[in-house]
Amino acid sequence: MEKNEALKEIVSRYKRLDGPLIPVLQEVQDLYGYIPRGAQEYIAGELRIPIADIYGVITFYARFTLAPKGKYKIFICMGTACYVKGAEKVLEAVKSALGADAGETGGLFSIEETRCIGACGLAPIMKVNEDVYAKVIPEQVEGILLKYRAQG
Repeated sequence: MEKNEALKEIVSRYKRLDGPLIPVLQEVQDLYGYIPRGAQEYIAGELRIPIADIYGVITFYARFTLAPKGKYKIFICMGTACYVKGAEKVLEAVKSALGADAGETGGLFSIEETRCIGACGLAPIMKVNEDVYAKVIPEQVEGILLKYRAQG
């Protein structure tokens, strides 16, 4: 099914329910990998919700994104323990290696700063999708990224 048809189907399933916006946005996020402007406009029209309200919900919840993400999502924990142990230098190494800033996509990869992920004893933490890397130092970043570049 084409994505535009899938979008119409998603909205039509929730259209008559109370409070449909969050479930619609969740499914649209899963469909596209982000919530494109055209989808926001369609949802606004069909659900009769101002687009500013939709934008507000998307930008409030961390699960939603306005831009496409890379196949490999890199998360650098910037919680207190990770920050004190050098997470900022790890983040700088990732940004330098990918030529992208946090919140941006650098080809296969997208970079996100996160807060505590609950592994403070292993700080600093870097995640690539569901793979967790503990006690990361900037010199390890290229090797970690190489593994994912090889997989494409």
